[in-house]
Amino acid sequence: QVQVMESGGGSVQAGGSLRLSCVASGDTDSRHFMGWFRQAPGKEREGVAAIYTYGLEIYADSVKGRFIISKDNAKNTLYLQMNSLKPEDTAMYYCAADRSAWGLMPRYNFWGQGTQVTVSS
Repeated sequence: QVQVMESGGGSVQAGGSLRLSCVASGDTDSRHFMGWFRQAPGKEREGVAAIYTYGLEIYADSVKGRFIISKDNAKNTLYLQMNSLKPEDTAMYYCAADRSAWGLMPRYNFWGQGTQVTVSS
């Protein structure tokens, strides 16, 4: 089993920055691949960024050049640095982990509870 817990959400004005964190614990083999997803009210959950155990990073077109995914293996922590935030980035953000490489598809086995990000214009 794997547990993941997000933190770092909040309210920010457009153009601002936030950094989300996700602490993971449990079976290491089941969290080789990790990603960030978001879901706005009335919309489907969408992939934002993913990172593979060997370092490959994947980004949704909507966040390329603005968001950066990274991880600190020593701290078992995944990060999402969000810059130049826009009102359309407002959503609940979720961290996910799996032993399979799902990329930006929301098919990961293990999910956190989410952290809210609100961007005002």
